[in-house]
Amino acid sequence: MESLVKLDFSHLALGLGMIAIAVGLSSWQKLGLEGQLAIAALRTMIQLLGVGYILAFVFAGNNPWVVLAILIVMVTTAAIVTRNRISPKIPRLLPIIWAAICFSMALTLTYVNLLIIQPERWYEPQYLIPLAGIVLGNAMNGGAIAGERLFSSINSSQLEIETHLSLGATPQQAVAQYRRDAVRAGLIPTLNVMMVAGIVTLPGSITGQLLSGVDPLQAAAYQILIMFMVAFTNTVSALLVTHGLCQQFFNQNDQLRKF
Repeated sequence: MESLVKLDFSHLALGLGMIAIAVGLSSWQKLGLEGQLAIAALRTMIQLLGVGYILAFVFAGNNPWVVLAILIVMVTTAAIVTRNRISPKIPRLLPIIWAAICFSMALTLTYVNLLIIQPERWYEPQYLIPLAGIVLGNAMNGGAIAGERLFSSINSSQLEIETHLSLGATPQQAVAQYRRDAVRAGLIPTLNVMMVAGIVTLPGSITGQLLSGVDPLQAAAYQILIMFMVAFTNTVSALLVTHGLCQQFFNQNDQLRKF
């Protein structure tokens, strides 16, 4: 099988031609997206090239403390983004989301590392960082969608919830259906991707491996593993985020708070 064609800065410069065409189309159709496209392209190049240089250093050093520091930064960034998408108004929501995302990531990676991949060292950055990135990105999206759905549902159904409470329901019982609906909403994107994977779309991981010359069956096997990881971590993350969010909506007297 042919080896991967190496890309240099001249190839990336040619790739910018596609962005230039997109900017031209936006200007022609008066979409007003020219600046956003240019900024997005610039940020993409700076961020990904920066990550490339950092990962090259981390892979070469193979230091567990550096790997853990990178994971902490990734988890914290994901937690902040998730909190902002749900609502910055809710107190103590950030540590709840941080713990939920960190636990779901740690549980997923521990399972995969110990039982499936079994690298020589548990902190092998070649495996741990890319898999953590995939897991965190999906845990962030699943948790944010579920949390945002639950937040809006509770706020728009306060009268119904207070009625249930007045009739003797516990806070968990009063919001149980809203929480279930929120978790389902958080899992819908993942389920949709899994249902059409290999038929309608080729996910990014298998595409990247195929381009790098990996055997198609091995690439498919890794993609299957990744899809299972995503489904698992999304489920755990959505359940933990919604559980923590429900607790913040009630005070010590089981009265509904308004945000």
